[in-house]
Amino acid sequence: MTSPDQTGPEPAGTDPAGAGTDVHEPELWLIRHGETEWSRNRRHTGRSDLPLTPEGERAARALAPRLDGVSFDLVLASPLTRARHTAELAGLSPQLEPLAQEWDYGEYEGITTAQIQVDRPGWSVWNDPIPGGESLEQVAERADAVIARIRSQAPKRAALVAHAHFLRILTVRWIEQEPRLAARFNLEVSTISMLGWDRGVPVIDRWNG
Repeated sequence: MTSPDQTGPEPAGTDPAGAGTDVHEPELWLIRHGETEWSRNRRHTGRSDLPLTPEGERAARALAPRLDGVSFDLVLASPLTRARHTAELAGLSPQLEPLAQEWDYGEYEGITTAQIQVDRPGWSVWNDPIPGGESLEQVAERADAVIARIRSQAPKRAALVAHAHFLRILTVRWIEQEPRLAARFNLEVSTISMLGWDRGVPVIDRWNG
């Protein structure tokens, strides 16, 4: 769905697992990690490996009863501590997926949008360059690759524990939309969202729960 004046990755549903492989239509449970000090302060937290706050750990443990008894064919987590620890506290035993790490914010790591806008009025992570970091399209390409892995390895249900911006971008790629649409999806810490299918069409079943 690339517009004539914008390039970007092809929709993830086109052939997500590559030619010659089985492609499934699983449920995908998305779990955003618990609170960190930087997420609480709305600072861009990309590759900095921050721990959960005590509140973040409590909320991650509270996810366990919601996941208890649910069978997953595949459980993945970003290797960053905040995601991996959330998965463990929620009772999951994930495989680590480096492609599910958060957006690399380059020179804007650790600072807020308001601080960036002092020197760059109107700046938005969704529309403007990130010096030394990833572009939106690069993050979307990683999201497509994670979707491909899930659709090739999980016949019925998978879980992914990762980060806000990455999960938002993955969600809009799941429904075969341009990555910039992710700006319209807010995602809170320690929440569970669900992606799925309706008659072969990829859909969002639940969000930010």
